Amino acid sequence: MPHHGNEEEHNTSPREEHLQEQQGNGHQEPVIRDNRKVDPVTGQARHPEGGHAEGGNTAPGTGSEDSDGDALAQAEEILNGVEVPAEESVAQGVPAGSTSAEAAELKNDLLRLQAEYVNYRKRVERDRAVAGEMAVIGVLNSLLPVLDDIDAARQHGDLTDGPFAAIATKLENALKTYGLVRIDETGVEFDPNIHEALIQQPGEDLEVDTVSQVLRSGYKSGDRVLRAAQVIVAVPA
Repeated sequence: MPHHGNEEEHNTSPREEHLQEQQGNGHQEPVIRDNRKVDPVTGQARHPEGGHAEGGNTAPGTGSEDSDGDALAQAEEILNGVEVPAEESVAQGVPAGSTSAEAAELKNDLLRLQAEYVNYRKRVERDRAVAGEMAVIGVLNSLLPVLDDIDAARQHGDLTDGPFAAIATKLENALKTYGLVRIDETGVEFDPNIHEALIQQPGEDLEVDTVSQVLRSGYKSGDRVLRAAQVIVAVPA
């Protein structure tokens, strides 16, 4: 079929024909306006204070764009310009306007805390030392009967020679390293702190009570007497 008129009229797409029909009937396509305040591409505010541009976009080159800037810069400027009150600065640990009396009080508090800590350390170290000493004393007390048996065997001549004599000597030397001291001296002045008098006998040429014989040896560890020595005391006649 031959075409008449303009060739472009026959090449019109269905979409364009639909739009022409709507325009001929008085209908218009809806207009979509972007009213977002922040440009999704540049991140800058589209509606700064001082007015809105037509179509929801801020006109480029205006003075409001230079004065306001982006939202992050405005927030930083506001935060930097805020003055913190003195009460808040003190609460944050900044000594703002503190008087000499307050400084002296704080110094006294620190010195008191330091002294309490030093005393606590000394008390802990002393308690630890006492606990260790008591443990050693407990072991030594448990071995005193064994030492008595060694003394009895030595007096009867059973430990003059042989392996048992060597073992007894090693045991006594090992206990000496823990501070064990034997109390078995004779001819010394009687001391009720370390001697237990079982028998008194008159003596000659004596001015004070003197230990004449040791019936059972005593022991001490340091200044602590583990067991007093049982002795016979000679008294002045």
